[in-house]
Amino acid sequence: MIRFIDDHREVYGVEPICRVLPIAPSTYYVHAARRADPDKQPVRARSDAVLMIEIKRVFEASFCVHGVRKIWRQLAREGIVVARCTVRG
Repeated sequence: MIRFIDDHREVYGVEPICRVLPIAPSTYYVHAARRADPDKQPVRARSDAVLMIEIKRVFEASFCVHGVRKIWRQLAREGIVVARCTVRG
């Protein structure tokens, strides 16, 4: 929905589009602010971005063959505490 609003906001405006779609204008503006400034991202989103870099590093170091379990265990050996379901995600 956010992309749709971005694509049509110049023609119709944000508030009229939000009246038709099931989204509050404030929700749209919060998402727009988060895209513009990564520091406004939720803490979980920022930590997931950092973890994604580590997960990719371990995966690529295994020549892209290790699965979730081995990547999760390698991260634990390196002292990076992360839930297994986060690695899978």
